[in-house]
Amino acid sequence: MPTYNIAVLPGDGVGPEVVAEALKVLLALEEPHPDLRFTFSEHPVGARCYAETGNDLPESTLEACRHADAVLFGSAGDPDIRFPDGTEIAPQLTLRFELDLYAGIRPIRKFHGVPPLLEGNPPLDYVILRENTEGLYASRGAGVRLGDSLAVDNMVITRAGTERIVRYAFEIAKQRKGAPADGRSRVTSVDKANILKSMAFFRQIYDEVAESYPNVERDYAYVDAFTVYQLRNPAWYDVVVAENMFGDIISDLAAATIGGMGMAPSADVGDCYGVFQPSHGTAPDIAGSGIANPMAQILSAGMMLSWLGARHDDTEAIAASETIDRAVDRTLDDPKNHPADLGGAAGTSEVGDAVVDAVGSP
Repeated sequence: MPTYNIAVLPGDGVGPEVVAEALKVLLALEEPHPDLRFTFSEHPVGARCYAETGNDLPESTLEACRHADAVLFGSAGDPDIRFPDGTEIAPQLTLRFELDLYAGIRPIRKFHGVPPLLEGNPPLDYVILRENTEGLYASRGAGVRLGDSLAVDNMVITRAGTERIVRYAFEIAKQRKGAPADGRSRVTSVDKANILKSMAFFRQIYDEVAESYPNVERDYAYVDAFTVYQLRNPAWYDVVVAENMFGDIISDLAAATIGGMGMAPSADVGDCYGVFQPSHGTAPDIAGSGIANPMAQILSAGMMLSWLGARHDDTEAIAASETIDRAVDRTLDDPKNHPADLGGAAGTSEVGDAVVDAVGSP
């Protein structure tokens, strides 16, 4: 019987509140899945940590992440606490580079009980793969500013980095059922290859990798056009792969189509490590009020179990991940369990309790 060591990084704002609910759900899984066990260790991270210690990601926290089986991350940052250069505290970006978490995974699917948000109520079931360690964000902390007259950030696209994220996208497509529109396995490259040399290089490498996957259809979209397509015809998409910043933007737009950031889980994974956190930020305006939606955090915990199960050939962990997905849908079937961002009145802990009850239901 495996026991998974989970490093828990609650962070700032609503992070500690939603993490508490995810931990509650994980512990509840031990009854329907008796072969599943966890140990949790909590570690400081984020803007508050920076204000107190001068370090937003202490070495002890980083080491704990390296030695854990997985990391459950809340949210980090505070608009009132910034680095001297004016940028916000974002230790999750540092983690991506330190642990080589090159694949940002953002699943986009409908949830039971959430009113349709797109005209015609089209089916929604696709995955956005975002390259996490290159692109424009690789320039973070290394950009150039000349007084008040000029600032420059560079976009970095390497062959090695692009090959591995594109290959990851095609491998995911092989495991899925295909796009809702036609059932065909498809990987869409979202880029700006018509304008930028770096993006033309990204697409060239995409095509080269695609040659190894003849049963998965190639597809292309310029990022500006894609923001229209994902609203007008989302059923066309199966797996989408993009550079770092483009992936960030289209993921957040996609979240709006499934109920908002409070319903958007994410995973940042590499060949050795995995960090799982909601797509939303710290929401300082509602922190401490008990109304934050914990579903994205709970669903991220489910993604963590799926990743652990695949990594360790643990069918119990995979089954537990599916239990979380079903429990979330069952919870949302009843409007009384809807949090404020879905138009309901249920508080953070009430939503978490409802998911726990659903986990234990036959």
